[in-house]
Amino acid sequence: MSLDFRFERTSKPKQNPGQDKLGFGQYFTDHMFIMDYTEGKGWHDPRIVPYGPLSLEPSAMVFHYGQAVFEGLKAYKASDGRVLLFRPHKNLERLNVSNDRMCIPPVDVELGVEAIKTLVKIEKDWIPDAPGTSLYIRPFIIATDPYLGVRPSHTYKFIIILSPSGPYYPSGINPVKIYVESQYVRAVRGGTGYVKTPGNYAASLKAQAEAYKKGYIQVLWLDGVEKKHVEEVGSMNVFFKIDGEVITPCLDGSILPGITRSSVIEMLKSWGIEAKERKISIQEVYEAHRDGRLEEVFGAGTAAVISPVGELCWDGNVIAINEGKIGPLSMKLYETITGIQTGKLPDTMGWTVEVK
Repeated sequence: MSLDFRFERTSKPKQNPGQDKLGFGQYFTDHMFIMDYTEGKGWHDPRIVPYGPLSLEPSAMVFHYGQAVFEGLKAYKASDGRVLLFRPHKNLERLNVSNDRMCIPPVDVELGVEAIKTLVKIEKDWIPDAPGTSLYIRPFIIATDPYLGVRPSHTYKFIIILSPSGPYYPSGINPVKIYVESQYVRAVRGGTGYVKTPGNYAASLKAQAEAYKKGYIQVLWLDGVEKKHVEEVGSMNVFFKIDGEVITPCLDGSILPGITRSSVIEMLKSWGIEAKERKISIQEVYEAHRDGRLEEVFGAGTAAVISPVGELCWDGNVIAINEGKIGPLSMKLYETITGIQTGKLPDTMGWTVEVK
């Protein structure tokens, strides 16, 4: 397929918001990418058009059966003016894993990356450069058949939208408070927990809302069978530093294989630190805290990059971590990964892709 995309420039450019008012995912740029899929024809008509409403039949299958997938990545503006993406090929590869699970045709990885690069280049003036800011990139695919029957759709739309954003959490790099969910279940092995499909996030909203009422900003999920082993936080994978050892839950089919998670593991290895990927129970975490062996807890994800955890609440037990302060390993990881992402540090890992 040709990488030459049809481009329709907007006739009504928007006002770019001030960098101090961005928040996360609230504003959207002037253009978006769209490509259609038709069974028997494949993916076709890649185009960049003005950002605006979509026209879909009320019977479009995405509304009724949730056949959809998405990704999330960022573009950064370096101090020398370069525009950098962070591991975009990994996101497109993971998108195809989600596609396979949700019975959606795969997207050519190189075409997807080229679409992102082309759209970001057109919208480069929207990329903020204040500390903690970025251009958030949301690729997604939706089923569009006008049909009320349970089967895979025969038509789809692949869309990419862009959003200039500030820090995901209002507290920025300051430690967050997390509620350990013991009642509701997000995912089980054999389900869709390992892919990025909207239904996973819809299933998490009830617990998220209840945790927020209790003063916690996110939920830490336990396994859906025994409700015993730690899985992941709503928007990020989780790491524990116990007795000098870094531990993260292993990928067993119910946990999203995060790009930032992988990057943390690779970065730690480059520093001579092994991250153990294994099952870890919330009881083990609690006992490590009780015995003074729990040194740090942090989340890793595209939105927040590294998010230190200052407190966990599990069945009424408050687990305070590192006196609510950022741990040295969390800070080093945050500064190193964000330094590579923004071009402040040399990319010795080969992770960034320049948009030219």
